[in-house]
Amino acid sequence: MGYRIALGGIFTECNHLGGLPIDIERFEQYELLRGGEVLDMGSGTVGGMLEVLRANDAKPAPIIYASTCAGGPITSECYRQLKSELLDGFQESLPIDGVLLPLHGSSTAEDVGDPEGDLIQAVRQIVGDEIPIVVTLDLHAHVTAKMVEFADALIAWETYPHRDSFSTGQRGARMLVDILEGRCRPAMAMAKVPVLTSGIHGGTDGDGGFANLMRQAKSREGRDGVLSTSVFLVHPYLDLPEMGSGCLVITDDDMDKAVSLATEIAEEYWERRFELEAEALTPLDAIAEGLKIEGGPVVLVETADCCGGGAAGDSIVSLAALLEAKPVGTSLVPVVDPEAAAACHAVGVSQTVTVSLGHKLDPRWGKPIEVTGTVERLSDGRFTYSGGVWDGVEAEMGRSAVLEIGSIRVLVTTNATYDWRDEQFQCAGLDPATAKFIVAKNPMNFREAYGALTNTFIVLDTPGPTPATVKHVEFQRLERPFFPADEDIPGMRPVILS
Repeated sequence: MGYRIALGGIFTECNHLGGLPIDIERFEQYELLRGGEVLDMGSGTVGGMLEVLRANDAKPAPIIYASTCAGGPITSECYRQLKSELLDGFQESLPIDGVLLPLHGSSTAEDVGDPEGDLIQAVRQIVGDEIPIVVTLDLHAHVTAKMVEFADALIAWETYPHRDSFSTGQRGARMLVDILEGRCRPAMAMAKVPVLTSGIHGGTDGDGGFANLMRQAKSREGRDGVLSTSVFLVHPYLDLPEMGSGCLVITDDDMDKAVSLATEIAEEYWERRFELEAEALTPLDAIAEGLKIEGGPVVLVETADCCGGGAAGDSIVSLAALLEAKPVGTSLVPVVDPEAAAACHAVGVSQTVTVSLGHKLDPRWGKPIEVTGTVERLSDGRFTYSGGVWDGVEAEMGRSAVLEIGSIRVLVTTNATYDWRDEQFQCAGLDPATAKFIVAKNPMNFREAYGALTNTFIVLDTPGPTPATVKHVEFQRLERPFFPADEDIPGMRPVILS
């Protein structure tokens, strides 16, 4: 075969409502790989792509792969640097036979609203119209007209919690090989409806609304010329025009069928919109409900401070409620606060320390509280993910401490990190199985972390940039109407991108 395939991308999720800007140092904390370093990736989307390319005797031409935990918009300087390296690499890799771009789909930069569309278009301008470009996306992508126009195929992850980054890379690479071998001619259409809901009911396991939509779409793959279906629950914390959720369909040279099937799934998405909205309790009410339950753990889902969705992770709203309620039994609470972490390291283990804690990195959502506790444990905050998007990747919480405040153990870290399972708590020597209350700052992965321990999960209504609902968010660039701000939209029809 001998195809030469250029491969590179920028992968992160961004938030317009809060969080810290993403700079080049943030990428260095996770993955910032260049050239031959990319070829050593054995997991994740890139690992899946490389496996398929090698199995088909295709030669990868690796450029750069940058990925990191979500945050605010990528800084202009960082985006310019990474884009320049990526495009220079594509230029230098010519001639090539095909392109693989492992992207996210919900990033944004300070001066570029749609980086993925911007990158796909720029790569298209370099390689020309005849070279196929296949792009992989997170299922939370904000799919834009530019992405659809300049890519030959967009293929999204199928699971949430995200367990299929490797197999999605495989699917993307197989699609590219099939295009090059002449086995298919992709015709692609995206149908979008104005639904913006959090990920709390957006799982693909079980019998929920989104899970059923995903199964309905996937059941059509491999039949009647349907090559691929992708269902998108858009990341709702961007503030961009024309956002929406829906379905993208790729057929073998049949645009009418692609449009028809994408429209069918998108209309069903609209009909199921109420199933995707979450109900939430105040922290004190949630703790009261948890205390009615014998044993534990009871997981308090503080989704509004989700680092994996772009929040700073510095909220202490749940901590303040636990301090007020004084429940019997151990409570585990994570807080990102570099200043407090440094103070704990300064005094040392077993020492008492008084610190101002929380709401320093992104102070729009609350005020710090003063707490006094004993430093139980200190660490450098390094841990390795055991599955998910960054399986096998070492992450850095930075200097971290366990601060004991009565029965509460606060994990104070320097850096925000993505929650997959309970790696952060385990790294700090904390055992969630022994806790009465666990504060989990993620709208979905708490099930991955604690589902084997408990089925008691209570969603919290707290301030923050990743709230359980966007019903009351005052968007500046996204125009009404949209659900859930508008429960009914007379005459609504899916928007088609093709």
